[in-house]
Amino acid sequence: MAYNIAYKKSVHRDLKKLSKAEACRILDQIEQGLLKEPESNPVLKGQFTGLRKFQVGDYWVIYALLGDDILILRIGHRRDVYKG
Repeated sequence: MAYNIAYKKSVHRDLKKLSKAEACRILDQIEQGLLKEPESNPVLKGQFTGLRKFQVGDYWVIYALLGDDILILRIGHRRDVYKG
């Protein structure tokens, strides 16, 4: 199944907080790893029920599967990605 990746506007702010090399590495991993099997990543619980996470080093990519689309909602360090 082919998926389309869309990014929420706030993801651009998340990426600006990172070094250019780190941001590029994360985006590359999203394109290569996440597109292969997005359903295989863990489903979140609690207030994030229904969302999924994808790990790239010390960073989590929080996303939602919406039919044939993957909506990237948040990218952040694992220690504070779930904070408001």
